[in-house]
Amino acid sequence: MPSYDGAGRLLRKAFPDHWSFLLGELALYSLIVLVLTGVWLTLFFTPDMHEVVYAGSYGPLRGVRVSEAFDSTLRISFDVRGGLLIRQLHHWAALVFIGAIGLHLLRIFFTGAFRRPREANWVIGVTLFVLALAEGFAGYSLPDDLLSGTGLRIAQGIMASIPVVGTYVSMFVFGGQFPGHDIVPRLYGMHILLLPGLLIGLVTVHLILVFYLKHTQWRGPGRTNGNVVGKPLYPQFTAASGGLSLMVFGVLAVLSAVAQINPVWTYGPYRPDQVSTGSQPDWYVGFLEGALRLVPPWETNIAGHTVMWNVLLPAVVLPGLFFLALYAYPFVEQRLTGERDQEHHLCDRPRERPVRTGLGVAGIVFYGVLLLAGGNDVVAQTFRISLNALTWVLRVAVVVAPVIAFVLTRTLCRALLETERERLATGDESGEVRQSVDGGYESGHLPVEKFRPGAPRTPAALSPPGPRPGSRTGTPSREHPGPEHRSR
Repeated sequence: MPSYDGAGRLLRKAFPDHWSFLLGELALYSLIVLVLTGVWLTLFFTPDMHEVVYAGSYGPLRGVRVSEAFDSTLRISFDVRGGLLIRQLHHWAALVFIGAIGLHLLRIFFTGAFRRPREANWVIGVTLFVLALAEGFAGYSLPDDLLSGTGLRIAQGIMASIPVVGTYVSMFVFGGQFPGHDIVPRLYGMHILLLPGLLIGLVTVHLILVFYLKHTQWRGPGRTNGNVVGKPLYPQFTAASGGLSLMVFGVLAVLSAVAQINPVWTYGPYRPDQVSTGSQPDWYVGFLEGALRLVPPWETNIAGHTVMWNVLLPAVVLPGLFFLALYAYPFVEQRLTGERDQEHHLCDRPRERPVRTGLGVAGIVFYGVLLLAGGNDVVAQTFRISLNALTWVLRVAVVVAPVIAFVLTRTLCRALLETERERLATGDESGEVRQSVDGGYESGHLPVEKFRPGAPRTPAALSPPGPRPGSRTGTPSREHPGPEHRSR
C-alpha cells in the first residue's frame, strides 16, 4: 500500500502547461533519436585511418585512396539500404539536440529558474551543453573528410597554442605528429561510449531533480511558491509529451529525407596539404571560428618561446571565461540581490529583470557577431564587399554591439514595465469618448481582463518594496508570495 501511494503521488504530479517548458523535452527526444540512429550506424562504420582504394558506388571518387573511415561513410551513404537517411537523421538530431539545450538554458536564464534551490540543475545543464558540443565535434570529425579534417587541424593548432604544455597536449591527443592514425579511433570511443554515457547519466540526474524540486511556473491566480498548477503526469501530461515526441521524430525524419546535410563525398577525403575553401563548421562551434578570424595576428616571444595570442585568446581563454561566467552567474546574482537564502519557484518575466535580460541579450548579440564572423569570407564573396573591411566592421561590432544591446534592452524593459503599470492603473481604452463639464474630452476605460502568463493583476504588484527594478539585477514582482518550501 505505501508503494502504491507513492506511485499514485508520482502519477498525479503536476506539470505547468506552457510551450516554453517544452524546450527541455525537445532536447530529450532528440537525444533518443541520436542514441537509436547512433547504435545503427556503429554496425557499419569502421573507425580506422589506414588507407584503402575506394571501389564503391560513387563514381567520381572510385580509385582514389581514402581512409577506411571515409570509405565506410561512403558505403553507408550509397550502398547500405536506408543508410543515407539514417546518417542524415543522426546529424539533424544532433543539431536539434544542441540547439534545444541552448534554448532551454536561455529560457531558464531569462526567467530566473536557476535560483535556489535549482543551482545544481543549472550547473548540470551547462555541463550538458559543454558535453553536447564535444560530442557533436567528435561525431562531426569521424568521417575523415576534407572539411572535418580541416576542423581537426584547427583544433590541433589550438592545442599547440597553449604555452609550455601545448605541444605535449597535441601529441597526447593525436598519438604523435598530426594527423597520425589514432585520432579517429580515439574520437570514436569518446563518441559512442564515454560522452553518451555522461550525457545520459546527467540527463537522468537532471530529470530526478526536476521531479524532486518540482517544476517552476508562471505567476497567476492560485499559483504560489508552495504549489504547482498544471496537468498531472498521467494521463494528460504523458499524452501531450508523447505527441510532442512523435512530432519531433516526424520532423527530423522529413528533414533527413529532403534536406541534404554534410555531403562528405563532395568534400573528398582529408589530405594534410589541402584545405577546403569556404569551409564552415556546424553552427554550434561557429563562434569559435569567428573569434579566430577576428583577433589580429598578435604574437609574443618570451624566453625563446612564441605565445600565439591570436589563437590562445579566442579559442582557449574566451570559451573558458564564457563557460566560467555561465557556471558562476546564479551564485553571483543571488549574492548581489540578497536572494541566496530564498527559494524561488515562480518564474520572472524578462522585463522585470532589466539588467539580467540586458546581459542575456548582450551575450546573444556577442555570439551572433562571432557566428557571422565565422563565415566572413562567404559573406564577403556573396555580397561582393571587401573582406578586410567586413572583418574590421565585425571587430568593432563584437565590442560595441553587445554594449548597445544591453543599454537598449534594459531601457525597453523599463519602458514595458512603465507602460504595463499605466495600463493596470487606468484600464484598457473602451473606444468611447466623453465630454466633461468643462468642455474637455476624455476616453473611456474598462478594467483589464486579459493577461499574459505571469503578468501581474494589480499596479501594486509591479512596485514591490525594496530596490527599484533594474538596480543590480532587478527586482521581481511578487504578486502571489507563498511559503518558501518544496511542498506540493
